[in-house]
Amino acid sequence: QVQLVESGGGLVQAGGSLRLSCAASGTIFNINLMAWYRQAPGKQRELVASISSGGSTNYADSVKGRFTVSRDSAQKWVYLQMNSLNPEDTAVYYCNADIQHSFGLAYKNYWGRGTQVTVSS
Repeated sequence: QVQLVESGGGLVQAGGSLRLSCAASGTIFNINLMAWYRQAPGKQRELVASISSGGSTNYADSVKGRFTVSRDSAQKWVYLQMNSLNPEDTAVYYCNADIQHSFGLAYKNYWGRGTQVTVSS
């Protein structure tokens, strides 16, 4: 099947930076949209940033100008560069992707298990 594995989370002081990575592996023919979501304690999961296979990006208002989403040329990695972090960014960050297993098949949506980001004040 398919796995999405996140890495790069950790503890950082306010104003610091982290770079999250997500690798997609398994039976993959094509990946369309890749995205990062986050979920803070007691809150709903929310979209942080997304990037299409063509490179179009979308950001939550709360992270615009601070976070940058990107993909590698092979289209199986997605990254989230997070700068000027503040305590409100503390959450579990999840990778999400729409994946086609074979030509002509419908895309299926997958989630990673998440990586914890903690920003101390």
